[in-house]
Amino acid sequence: MKPKSQQSLPASAFVTDSRPPQQPTVTLIVLSGLPGVGKTTIARELAVVLGAMHVRIDSIEQALRNGGMAVYDEGYRVAYAVAEDNLRLGRIVIADCVNPWPLTRNEWHAVANRALARVVSVELVCSDLDEHKRRVDARMPDIAHHRLPTWSEVMAHDYRPWDTERLVIDTAWLTVPQSVQAILSASGLTLTSRQAAD
Repeated sequence: MKPKSQQSLPASAFVTDSRPPQQPTVTLIVLSGLPGVGKTTIARELAVVLGAMHVRIDSIEQALRNGGMAVYDEGYRVAYAVAEDNLRLGRIVIADCVNPWPLTRNEWHAVANRALARVVSVELVCSDLDEHKRRVDARMPDIAHHRLPTWSEVMAHDYRPWDTERLVIDTAWLTVPQSVQAILSASGLTLTSRQAAD
């Protein structure tokens, strides 16, 4: 029979490893752009290959509406808090939002600063208006009760010009894998050997 002291210890107490644990690069990737340019598709793929957390404004805002709220900036405020909590845990976070104003763009930077994380701002555009319209018209909602914007509503969106540095990706010419690779290269993030093999 083993001594009582050994019986109460977890198996991990007997495992030693002289190598320091590998720390992930804590990064906030903010994908911005008008509806229909491909933000969510690219965000999901990035989340899979990086094992990152995907924070989607559409999902948060619709959940608030389903709870009877009139939504203004509350969705972004929730997203900032969720992203910051997870960055503090050392997670890579991908924010998926229109991010239309300098105010919201600055807030994402503030989130990263408070969490001592890097921020990579990415603006997704679709320079081919016919293709952009086709995508908007063909979209199907993937969130319960979510009403997607029409093409005229997308074009009327109050989306302000950028005055800060960001990576611009034109999804009219780059495929999803190409867009993901461009973001990975710009952010300096690499896949693990297992992820690369998958």
